[in-house]
Amino acid sequence: MDNKKEFLSTINHEIRTPLTSIKGFAETILGSYDKLNDEQKKKFLNIIKEQSIRLINLVENALNAADSDVEYNNLVFKKTDINEILLKSIDVVKVNYKDFIFKKNLSPSLFSSLDKDALEQIFINILDNACKYSNGSNVAEIKTYIKGGKNYISVKNYGEIIEESEKEKIFDKFYRTQTYLTSKTQGSGLGLFIVKNLVLKMNGEIEVKCNEKEKSVEFLIGFPVFVLEDFTKLSAIKTEGVKNV
Repeated sequence: MDNKKEFLSTINHEIRTPLTSIKGFAETILGSYDKLNDEQKKKFLNIIKEQSIRLINLVENALNAADSDVEYNNLVFKKTDINEILLKSIDVVKVNYKDFIFKKNLSPSLFSSLDKDALEQIFINILDNACKYSNGSNVAEIKTYIKGGKNYISVKNYGEIIEESEKEKIFDKFYRTQTYLTSKTQGSGLGLFIVKNLVLKMNGEIEVKCNEKEKSVEFLIGFPVFVLEDFTKLSAIKTEGVKNV
């Protein structure tokens, strides 16, 4: 597949999520308007607004990157509350999986120097992946914690496991695991490729763990804990295409 087709496939994947969220929350408001209180309506409308802004930014970035493919170099690093972005991402994904249960165990005060939009992309892709490949289970376990100077985010689902030989391949562009569930589920094979690239761009790490006994798949993401001194040094470094504010 040539670069043009790869680029178009990537952009198609990127814009599909905010479009689906906008459609889903609009349908929820229209279908349950009389049942929703003012606080719920405001929350859903804010999500529609935020996803619309995200969609505009994605389109603008796509136009700017059209001649050079997608490199994700225009990230803006800020002190970011990981739990806040994670909870927002759960709200976005949940509209498409209304019967899904997200069990949360979140440690307080998790801050890293990250691009908030990129972090939301990561979480939405991982959460959507957990729901999509749950194989009948409707539960995902989400945990955040601090260990060894890093903030960790764990997303675990139950169903089809990933074979050992495929653990690294799943992050390759256009790769899809060879399972019955995958063959029945639509996908471009770009989600995890995008996730890994964004994680690495933000000085993070990602790995996948499988438990054959409980038929679980866990995606574990780690980012350095926010340290003001380190952030000040990073802000002083002028890296081409990367902003630090």
